[in-house]
Amino acid sequence: MLVDKKMFVCGIVMLTIGIIIMINLNATMPVGQSGMTDEEIIDLMTKQQEHKDMNTLSGILIGIGFMLILISFGARRRRKDSPKKEEKKPIS
Repeated sequence: MLVDKKMFVCGIVMLTIGIIIMINLNATMPVGQSGMTDEEIIDLMTKQQEHKDMNTLSGILIGIGFMLILISFGARRRRKDSPKKEEKKPIS
């Protein structure tokens, strides 16, 4: 089976890092308390938005890693000693 090993390993690494980040983010969800001041509420909303954005970015990282893994199975490396393909123009 033809597999581009560099692309495959890069995809595995990206997928693993994305999953680790997502697990870490889901373990540390910012939570509010009753009786918070307006400044604390704004700070909490900012932290929750940052958490959501980081979760989205880790999802994108997982998606790109998965796509690299899939692409690596169909990618063929060009050998240095193989002749280049030349297109022949039809004689008219």
